[in-house]
Amino acid sequence: MASLGSYIRSAARATFSAYRSLPIRWRLAGGSAALTFVILAAFAVLVGVLTTRQLRNQFNDQVDSAAEQLQTKLHPLRFLPNGELNCNTTVGLSDYVSAERAQIRVFDAATGDLLCTQDQVRIKGTKQPPPTPAFPVPTHSGTYQQLGYRVVVPRQLEVKPEGDAWLLYARPLSDLDHTLNKVQLFLLFGVLGGTFLALLAGLATAQRAIRPISQLTDAAREIERTRDPSRHVPLPQADDEVAELARTLEEMLQGLDDARVVTEASLARQREFVADASHELRTPLTSVLASLELLSEELDGEQADTAEAALRSARRMRRLVADLLLLARVDAKRARPHEPTALDEVLTEAAAEIGPVAEDHALEIDAEPALVSGARDDLHRLVLNLIENAVKHTPPGTHVRASTATRNGEALLLVEDDGPGIPEELRSRLFDRFVRGAGDRSAAGGDRGRGSGLGLSIVRAVAQSHGGSVAFESANGRGARFVVRLPSMRAPLPEPNGDHTSTTTGSTIGRRRSRS
Repeated sequence: MASLGSYIRSAARATFSAYRSLPIRWRLAGGSAALTFVILAAFAVLVGVLTTRQLRNQFNDQVDSAAEQLQTKLHPLRFLPNGELNCNTTVGLSDYVSAERAQIRVFDAATGDLLCTQDQVRIKGTKQPPPTPAFPVPTHSGTYQQLGYRVVVPRQLEVKPEGDAWLLYARPLSDLDHTLNKVQLFLLFGVLGGTFLALLAGLATAQRAIRPISQLTDAAREIERTRDPSRHVPLPQADDEVAELARTLEEMLQGLDDARVVTEASLARQREFVADASHELRTPLTSVLASLELLSEELDGEQADTAEAALRSARRMRRLVADLLLLARVDAKRARPHEPTALDEVLTEAAAEIGPVAEDHALEIDAEPALVSGARDDLHRLVLNLIENAVKHTPPGTHVRASTATRNGEALLLVEDDGPGIPEELRSRLFDRFVRGAGDRSAAGGDRGRGSGLGLSIVRAVAQSHGGSVAFESANGRGARFVVRLPSMRAPLPEPNGDHTSTTTGSTIGRRRSRS
């Protein structure tokens, strides 16, 4: 019993959970259809009971009345000179019962012999074969059910010149059952049809009722797509709960729009401040660097080491200020003038600059001609950051490859390595600002210590400001591959002797190579 109760409770919970997961319009329509089904089913049961009782009474009355009428027409019976009983003389028995498929039997009350039926009459002194169905000889008048028939036996008939007879009149109950079955089938189809129509009407009503909610949903989805809280949501005409929800959403959007305006104004002021502060810091930093360089050359011993440490920190500060200034300029939409720039030359220059700090890596450069319209200094920073990022985050002895090419109207810059790759949890935030991996290591030499987390964000900002994009790729979790795509200019740069530069830093010596 306990397990049965647990099973019932589990089934009830599963049913309720499935019901809760249905859309609200189906729940509303289903509830309306279920209520309609209960009402129609109760009405059908009541109508069925009353109709069945009425039809049975009507059927019994018809059988009793027909039996009484037949007795009146047959009384009294007489034997004809040829020995037949005059059953068919007064009324044709076969015609009398043809419509109702009734059965008529006349029995001799004294002997129990069958004298006539609706089909034939016995000749006196002969034997009449028993008909089907073979009703037993009545012993008294009355009404009862027998052999699937309603049987009525009125009072005895007088048979002249002498004797009495029993008249038996019977109608099959199958006629009544057939009528009752049709009534029940009609009621069943009525209940199911009414329930189905109630379901359709409920769906239509629910759809109409939740149409304002659907309009609010569409408006909210459009606001999400455009990220524009200044848009308005539709306000229903009726003063109901949906209208209250729409007004609440409208007020919320107005508040968000006001907050956005305030936030954008604050961010604009911050960008202006960062840009101005970064610009103003460059001049004193240049003076500090010049002074520190002079001190490091003039001092000896421990004082020289201290000056060198201060010089490295100042250089790192200068680089950080330059990064912040670049990002601030991009955020403030202060684009530098663009001019035709050879991306392959930018790559070669950046590789030469990063070479001294990449001595423990095999740096391979394959510079095919690629012409773009851009700011050369910004593109130089983009390439430098990608190569420096590969050197910083890979162990010594790693191969770092950088190349340029022109494909399908795009200038491509590829920087890849065969290092440990980038952790999965960092890939979604790879180009965000101030994101640094756990493996960020100090590069050898100079002012290039632990990164600020701005390198890849600068790469993306520069690429986007030039109408391009940057993407990260990884093969089986090993190595990192960054692909920068920039719009290529139509006019190609002249290529002397059809050669392009291919440089290798590290254990391999630089060389020039011609492409076929």
